[in-house]
Amino acid sequence: MKHLLSLETLPQADFKQILQSAGEFKKNRGNSTSQPLAGQTWALIFAKSSTRTRVSFETGIRELGGNAMFLNANDLQLGRGEPIQDTARVLGRMIHGAIIRTYAQKDVETFAAFSKIPTINALTDDEHPCQILADIMTFEEKKGSISGKVVAFIGDGACNVPLSWIFAADKMGFELRIAAPASLQPGQDILRRAGGKISCTTDIEAAAKGADLLYTDVWVSMGKEAEARDRLKILAGFQINRRLLQCANPAAMVMHCLPAYRGNEIDAETFEDHADTIFTQAENRLHVQKAILNWAVSS
Repeated sequence: MKHLLSLETLPQADFKQILQSAGEFKKNRGNSTSQPLAGQTWALIFAKSSTRTRVSFETGIRELGGNAMFLNANDLQLGRGEPIQDTARVLGRMIHGAIIRTYAQKDVETFAAFSKIPTINALTDDEHPCQILADIMTFEEKKGSISGKVVAFIGDGACNVPLSWIFAADKMGFELRIAAPASLQPGQDILRRAGGKISCTTDIEAAAKGADLLYTDVWVSMGKEAEARDRLKILAGFQINRRLLQCANPAAMVMHCLPAYRGNEIDAETFEDHADTIFTQAENRLHVQKAILNWAVSS
């Protein structure tokens, strides 16, 4: 049985297989007769709000022949304190797979262990594996292999998106530079576990110098709203803008996993200059989700 719980534990061969399959799903959308989820019901269990993740997974499940069931965590007994392992054992006897978007990484891992059905991490506070798979797909569509390239993440370096980039770096052979305030840099234990060519700095221009991709995310992640004022103050200056882009490779791409708050993590001009890439990145979530689902049920 296959789960996608973390990029750290996703084998390199499977990482590459999902990316290759995503490209094929995109090319053949509307013309494929493959229905690997025919007769199956998959549940989307979301404790966090979502646009791209929910729509891409629901659409993907249906295009692969399955039925999608959306379950807000507050609609379940989870919202009244039922242990995650009990919910998992119930749902595991009724549905064929689960896609979970929640806070604690441990909850996704516990669900997978007790449900005994394929389980996909659609975002936790620790990781966002589906997003980074779509990001790499987008880069390689436009620029070829990401191996040997330089990715610069600018902003909150300790949130789920850069942490998943960290685990992708060694598997895909690229250099990752994280420019973040000292208090918002990833822990040394994570960097040691990940391996690869990864560096952290407070100097955004040094991180961006010669980079092939500049990447950012929101400064206030879901669940961090109480810290918004402090975060906006600490992260001021860690913005992707036209001036920073001049430090990068002249052909550098700019990505944002959305939603975007123009004037904070990215200025409006740079966002619009690179909007085609950013919204292709969002579109590719659909094709990657289909590839993940297909991978999860394949032998």
